[in-house]
Amino acid sequence: MSIPFSRRSFAAACCLFPLAVTAQTTASDAAVPTLKDIVVTPSRSAEPLADAIGDVTVIGPDQLTEARGDSIAEIIGRAPGVQFISYGGPQTATGLFIRGANSNQTLVLIDGMRINGSTAGSISFPAIDPAMIERIEILRGAASSLYGSDAIGGVVNIITKKGAQDRPLSAWANVGYGSYETAKSSLGLSGASDGWDYSFSTSAATSQGVDALRRRKANNSLIAGYYPDKDGYRSHAVSGTLGYRWAEGHRIGLTAYNGYTNGDYDNEFTPYPNTYAIDRQQAYSLGSTDRITDWWESDLRFGFTKDSNDNRSDTSSVFSSLKRHYSWINTFKLNTDHRISVLLEHQEERVQSTTTRYAQDARNTNAAALIYKGRIDRLHTQASVRNDNISGYGNQTTGSLGLDFDLTDAWQIGVAGNTSFHAPTFNDLYYPFELYTWGGFPTGSYTGNPDLKPEKSRNIEAHVQYQTADTLFRATIYQNKIRNLIATDTAETAPWFYATTIRNINQATIRGLTLSGEHTLGDTTIRASADFLDPRNDTPASGEGTQLVRRARQVFHASIEHRIQALKLGAEYQYTGNRYEDAANKTRLGGYSLVNLTAAYDFSKSLGVQVRWNNVLDKDYVLVDGYNTPGSNVFVNLSWRM
Repeated sequence: MSIPFSRRSFAAACCLFPLAVTAQTTASDAAVPTLKDIVVTPSRSAEPLADAIGDVTVIGPDQLTEARGDSIAEIIGRAPGVQFISYGGPQTATGLFIRGANSNQTLVLIDGMRINGSTAGSISFPAIDPAMIERIEILRGAASSLYGSDAIGGVVNIITKKGAQDRPLSAWANVGYGSYETAKSSLGLSGASDGWDYSFSTSAATSQGVDALRRRKANNSLIAGYYPDKDGYRSHAVSGTLGYRWAEGHRIGLTAYNGYTNGDYDNEFTPYPNTYAIDRQQAYSLGSTDRITDWWESDLRFGFTKDSNDNRSDTSSVFSSLKRHYSWINTFKLNTDHRISVLLEHQEERVQSTTTRYAQDARNTNAAALIYKGRIDRLHTQASVRNDNISGYGNQTTGSLGLDFDLTDAWQIGVAGNTSFHAPTFNDLYYPFELYTWGGFPTGSYTGNPDLKPEKSRNIEAHVQYQTADTLFRATIYQNKIRNLIATDTAETAPWFYATTIRNINQATIRGLTLSGEHTLGDTTIRASADFLDPRNDTPASGEGTQLVRRARQVFHASIEHRIQALKLGAEYQYTGNRYEDAANKTRLGGYSLVNLTAAYDFSKSLGVQVRWNNVLDKDYVLVDGYNTPGSNVFVNLSWRM
């Protein structure tokens, strides 16, 4: 197994070593803590984070508060094992790479409902406001046996703000201003009484932004579409919940999210003076959770998600997709140490476009899954198997098995194996024939391929973990082999005429090692992570052995926070290694280091101020060749809570 390891890598690993040493010296004095975090993503059932099997990270309210002014992708991109890209700002097209998998191979959920677009497979990240979010759960590794298509690299579950039981009315508000004339505000309320619980949140933001496009590419060539301007955005969002506990163990509830962004962008090929896109993301659900007996719990849910992208340059082009979700999970607790969940799901996908008429614009998926979670003394087990039947596409069966063993009260080792798949999108399968011309002469064409096979992966991983009341250290090593990768295939079918379609022509092997640690010493908390990634293209025709595009082989994060009574100070460091813009690895994107500073002061229990200074050293770096990233920028937020 070839994993990049340089002097810089060795230095980053040394940063993590003191956490492990500290853990070793304090092992006899501390017990494994009872964590308050409850997660649902790793097993599709609520459980303490300490009991979860899988490589899981939770981004909680404190971290979201410290990141005021940042986009949802920036926040997720700081987690171990995650990299992100954007085309010139938070309002532009954005993608996530989890464990080196393609951005459309990560399943993204809002309150448990999938929001990956059905047309192109992308996520409307610009329309998701972090101010509306309560927590984010990240499950790294293949997870189709739990969630079906798209979960090859992992799952991101974005959970909106909720009301709490037995709590009187409370309210909160934020208002902030920062660089690039960025202004953000949000407010909300929540409470519970007489069995009812409720919450409501709303937000608005505006920014002048930065110029999305650079004048030159990495090879110093001029960009034809360069147009000097500021590419800003306007956005707003609302979310809410309403629930009623009509008897002990029985609750019915509604959730709703609706986000909107009107954001400028630049066209790389044509210098349009006013190009912008309107992104919308909606997610609504109605669910009933019922404890039928002491050993049987039922969770029945209906919901729908809708995403749309209205792309406006010289003309308007709207692509939208609608997903209706039906799910029923029955969990049977055989005893305190064993439970089985039976899952039935039905999903309806519908796509629509103002400029494209798809050969097919609808498909349905029926799925059934069996999930087992158990413990025998020090051995923890999770196993799952799932079958997805996609209309006109056949059956896809996936499975997983994870075993964790507690060596001591603090030390744990574990292994896991999973299979996953990614079903082609409507654009891949059914995009109609489109002819390209130049000067009135036909030069090429593009069309979808209804004979595509799904992308499939086999993932194996192992970990060792040390955890006490004030220390956490984890090392995870993994390999994910992906075949039938979907890629464009261009052929010269006639002189000066190039026909392009989509085919299953690629395969890849992604190997990696993730080290992460956290240690609390009094009022000081230290966090660090190091990712060593070997994302390799295994396809001879497109350059066997080359590095997958836009994925760095080394990513390091380190942060420290210190509280002095009402004042909290923090510093962050990030290093991202070299990447390549093309499959042949001819265009190199240089590595970069970023330093961020944070500060927060509580004037009282109700009023506080938070300051975040990103890219303190004003580094000029590139995520996508030809597109800008923000320079040194500051955001100041004033928060109030009842």
